[in-house]
Amino acid sequence: MEINWYISLSVALFCIGIIGVLTRRNAIIIFMCIEVMLNAVNLLLVAFSKMHAAAPIGKAMPSVVSDAQIFVFFIMVVAAAEVAVGLAIIVMMYRNVHSVDVNFLNRLKN
Repeated sequence: MEINWYISLSVALFCIGIIGVLTRRNAIIIFMCIEVMLNAVNLLLVAFSKMHAAAPIGKAMPSVVSDAQIFVFFIMVVAAAEVAVGLAIIVMMYRNVHSVDVNFLNRLKN
């Protein structure tokens, strides 16, 4: 498959994520859109890593993995931690305000 297909899919996913973050007011949907944007970046990193690999992994040392793929793994780990903390914040917001609408966050200042 050509890299253009991966770039197009990644740009489409990233744009969907941006539109979702900017237009939605539900905190859970905003977190899902942020995850879609992170996955779009991960897809692009893996696609460019596969395209620009100096040597195939099978012909190089067996334990060698591309740096971009390792970077994608760490992005996924940080995203999982972000989701756990974000969902905990959303649950606490729901307990205090009884809504997950981000417009009600001004009530948490008091």
